[in-house]
Amino acid sequence: MRILITGASGLLGLNLALETAHRHTVFGTVNHHTLKTNAFTVIQTDLLAPGAVEHLLEDSQPDWVIHCAALANLEACEADPLLAEQLNTELPHKLARHVARSGARLLHVSTDAVFDGLRGDYTEEDSPSPVGVYTHTKLNGELAVTEADPSAIIARVNLFGWSLTGRRSLAEFFFNNLSQGRQVMGFTDVYFCPLLVNDLADIFISMLKDRLSGVYHVVSSESLSKYDFGVHLAQRFNLDSGLIDPTSVFHSGLTATRSPNLTLRSDKLAHALGTSLPDVSTGLGRLYTLYQQKYPQMLRTLELN
Repeated sequence: MRILITGASGLLGLNLALETAHRHTVFGTVNHHTLKTNAFTVIQTDLLAPGAVEHLLEDSQPDWVIHCAALANLEACEADPLLAEQLNTELPHKLARHVARSGARLLHVSTDAVFDGLRGDYTEEDSPSPVGVYTHTKLNGELAVTEADPSAIIARVNLFGWSLTGRRSLAEFFFNNLSQGRQVMGFTDVYFCPLLVNDLADIFISMLKDRLSGVYHVVSSESLSKYDFGVHLAQRFNLDSGLIDPTSVFHSGLTATRSPNLTLRSDKLAHALGTSLPDVSTGLGRLYTLYQQKYPQMLRTLELN
């Protein structure tokens, strides 16, 4: 298959491209970050530029498109809501429209944070209730994609892993600070179901192969607090979990609103694929194995600037 992955320098896009490149012909778009790799074809483009989406699809001729590109930094979205709308709502709509016309299949990556997190244990049937610019624009992106391409997959995710810069995931935040002996906050009242980004590759490919469509929660089968996640990571990497200060998110000083309980049910996807999704412990085990294999160092060698 020919797979087009947008946002291929990001945490999700880069790992997806690398995990799938040995089985498929992969094209990955980048904007500000330039990559040097023989694993897949890197296409540098500004997806917001006039004609960029059309030219991209014409050049790559994909069978499948996995749309990862987004403005995902909550504070950046609050500071520039117009850009957030362009990247998180208008771009997915345009891409979905052109992908549908081409006959390709689209998997659009969304977020667990479309829910307000006041109760948790959300299913795909629950009505989203976003808080803040980021989540509003991501929900509007879901709706826009569905309107333009009803056969598209909407994948709501929460993920962790090794990234190009080494500073893109909560796992890296804990690892970087704890390995340097620095004390950090761990939120005891924010719950989530994080999935290792490398595991997402196989799951996404299975979803596309099985021709799924509609909204799916693609998250870990296990939920825990962000404090507990940090403690489990510390134990797996033999770091000092005592450096993690159990803290309420309300005392964190963060400006953008966080949803406190983003535990999501993944039963629908597990039933569709015929298998349960990996738990956090399994994901952290693989994260550690990748670290032993010097995977983070390999990622650093791909960045040109």
